Amino acid sequence: MNDKRIYFRIRNIIIFTLLMNMIFIFNIMKTKILCYIIGIIVLLLYLYINIIPLRLKKLNKRVCIMVSGYELIADSSLAVLIEIILYIFLLNTDNLTINSKEFIINGITAVCVLIIPVINGFMRMMFTSRNLGVVNRLLIVLLWWAPILNFIILNGCCKKVRYEYFYEQSKELRNDVRKENEVCRTRYPIVMVHGIFFRDWMFINYWGRIPKELMRNGAQIFYGKQQSSNAVCKSAQELKENILKIINDTGCEKVNIIAHSKGGLDSRYAISCLGLSKYVASLTTVNTPHRGCKYVDFLLDKAPDKFKNYVAKKYNRTFVKLGDKNPDFLAGVADLTLEKCSQFNIKVKDVEGVLYQSVTSKMKNMFSSGFPLNIGYILAKIFDGENDGLVEVSSAKWGNFLGTLTAGKKGISHGDMVDLTRQDIRGYDVCEFYVDLVRKLKEKGN
Repeated sequence: MNDKRIYFRIRNIIIFTLLMNMIFIFNIMKTKILCYIIGIIVLLLYLYINIIPLRLKKLNKRVCIMVSGYELIADSSLAVLIEIILYIFLLNTDNLTINSKEFIINGITAVCVLIIPVINGFMRMMFTSRNLGVVNRLLIVLLWWAPILNFIILNGCCKKVRYEYFYEQSKELRNDVRKENEVCRTRYPIVMVHGIFFRDWMFINYWGRIPKELMRNGAQIFYGKQQSSNAVCKSAQELKENILKIINDTGCEKVNIIAHSKGGLDSRYAISCLGLSKYVASLTTVNTPHRGCKYVDFLLDKAPDKFKNYVAKKYNRTFVKLGDKNPDFLAGVADLTLEKCSQFNIKVKDVEGVLYQSVTSKMKNMFSSGFPLNIGYILAKIFDGENDGLVEVSSAKWGNFLGTLTAGKKGISHGDMVDLTRQDIRGYDVCEFYVDLVRKLKEKGN
């Protein structure tokens, strides 16, 4: 805990304790005017604490509000302990001038004083934390009234928020240290290529917090901007056109491509079959099914044509409204089968002069992620083996393999690799992983 937070905590506990025990203070002090002055000052400070969030150096407003919420709950808990000790002391004092009625009124006042910062703190955490997730939010909303359970859930939420604060703080400290070095300023710009069923939207970034972190460390970032789902050859053509536009606009000679999921296949095709190789210095594929997915074959084979066409029609119609020109759900999925990927690898050969490298991850069980990756994990586990919820580990290996990432009890899912949920995972700093990845590209002269 830094010095500023220690100061705020001590200040808050003193104010809470004084306000909780104003009945006792009025009883003990003989000068009533002084009591009123103290009471007004303490009340104003109490309101200030509950309205104005902490201002912590170099941390953004969201994090400051979140930490303020955590502190309000933590400080209220400590104030409760102090109050219990105070009551035990007073009850064991022989010359006590406080009657039972005042004890009860003071106790009710103390409860009211503490309820406000607890609710306030919880609401701040609810609306600002990225780590809490939907499940924790639902649990506390549904079970706030349940004794013991509500404290267990609230304690779990506080731990997640505390970890998120330390994560954000350490990230800021790291960036301060290396700011001038621009460790991610590569020779060539970075083009980040999304996977299937997503688009490069202006307001919802497929890559989460990653691009911003890379840019803070000197990287020049662009996006693939291909449609959400289409045949690899068509997506590759769109990718090629966009990369040529980037080169024309910036004057750079080449680009470094970082591609996730099917985006890796789109990129390989554009490099090998569409003449893009002379404009690409490196291709890093992240959780890309280079050898296909067996369960995709199974699903396409077993699902009735009527059902497949219905889903495809709904998908295509939806994504046209979201910005795609002519998406093709079935064509995109079909190119992920074993047969199509086998044919793809025969046709699409690596080009000399382009650095090819890959990385993947794996989940540890079906509870490691939510829908649809939990279902995908089961299917991929049955047909393939260890997987990230969609892609089997061996299928993701291509070129220089950088390894299989996993962490904690849950592991790392297909979505976690691109910060899809914006949640921090113990043992895996997604932003730092990409900073290190790009730093090494820079060291290679790319």
